[in-house]
Amino acid sequence: MCPDQHQQPHPEPSRQSHKAGPLRLLLPIIVILAGTAVAFWLMQSGPKAKPRPKVRKPVMVEVQPIAFGPQTTTVSVMGTVKPQREVALKPQVSGEIIEMNDNLIPGGRFGKDEALLTIDPSDYQLTVKQLASEVARVEADLQMELGRQRVAQKEYELLGETVSTEEHALMLRVPQLASSQAVREGTMARLEQSQLDLKRTTVKAPFNAVVMSREINLGTRVSPSTTLVTLVGSDRYWVEAPVPASQLKWISTGQQGSTTGSMVRIYDTAAWGQDSYRTGQLIGLTAMVEEKGRMARVLAEIPDPLALKSTTEGQPKLLLGSYVRVEIDGKTLPHASAIERDLIRDGNQLWIMDEQGHLDIRPVEIAFRGQNHVLITGGVSDGERLITTNLSSPVQGMTLRLKGAKAVEPVDKEKTKP
Repeated sequence: MCPDQHQQPHPEPSRQSHKAGPLRLLLPIIVILAGTAVAFWLMQSGPKAKPRPKVRKPVMVEVQPIAFGPQTTTVSVMGTVKPQREVALKPQVSGEIIEMNDNLIPGGRFGKDEALLTIDPSDYQLTVKQLASEVARVEADLQMELGRQRVAQKEYELLGETVSTEEHALMLRVPQLASSQAVREGTMARLEQSQLDLKRTTVKAPFNAVVMSREINLGTRVSPSTTLVTLVGSDRYWVEAPVPASQLKWISTGQQGSTTGSMVRIYDTAAWGQDSYRTGQLIGLTAMVEEKGRMARVLAEIPDPLALKSTTEGQPKLLLGSYVRVEIDGKTLPHASAIERDLIRDGNQLWIMDEQGHLDIRPVEIAFRGQNHVLITGGVSDGERLITTNLSSPVQGMTLRLKGAKAVEPVDKEKTKP
């Protein structure tokens, strides 16, 4: 190795590394900025993805047409069956009961003047015989007195004297004749009373009746204060029912002179089933309103409640004390639509499906509210489609589809562009 080679000068390393350091730091930053610029340019210049509009599926519903016409209001209430006639029968004479009708039991039926029982008539028969003989005696005495009067009249005429009025009456035996006639009248009255008492030993039904209870038996000794039986009339029953005072304007209670009351239908579903009923008529309204509930009480009369006549044969029997449903026919609205109460929304609204198939939540005019139906007089038109389906989230204008109708798929406008 030559000495000259070892002495050749080399570049200074510290100065070169000082120049290359800043370039190494700037190069990554430049690359990142360049990549960001390229990506931004690509995003702006490339095709854009447009959001697809959300399409709501139509809700399937069922509808029924709305029909207007004359509608009769019906007031439906609950009532209790009560007797029209009820009497606790007591005897008019005293004595021992010696005979009773076999039908004299609770629930037994009797016609008017039919014998219920017999009180021992022996004493009354003897009294009649005794008074009859006494009447015969006083009749004879009266005839004798009449003979004496005729004799006195002839003697007075033969005498030919003028006397005072008092002397004339005494001479003709006028006081004696009056006394005999009075005795006869009194004896005849006692005979008639005894005959009436004898007749009353047979106790009869005062009207067509049903036996509610019996308080006596054979051998019972009774007096005019003794209750024999309790009878209720079988020709008619009453049904007493409370009616809201606000609904009295719709019915006729039958108390306006000759105006007849509203017709009623009586239902006893537990005893008769759903479709059986009896008919009757309102006959009155009680004089006061109940303190609790502000209810007035009406009376309905049901003829032949036990279905004993041929005209009511086969109809259900109305039992006293039954708790029954009473439907009262009220006034008629000339132009109204009957809608089920369940289809009334929020008190006075209906759900209508319009011609475009959208939901229309519409307020209506309600003229009458019954137990099962309401009568609407305005807010809807004849023939409009009433929605009967319950919607979980009804929104005004929401799209609807009739049950059974084919659904129409929404059109994608982007796919139809050329």
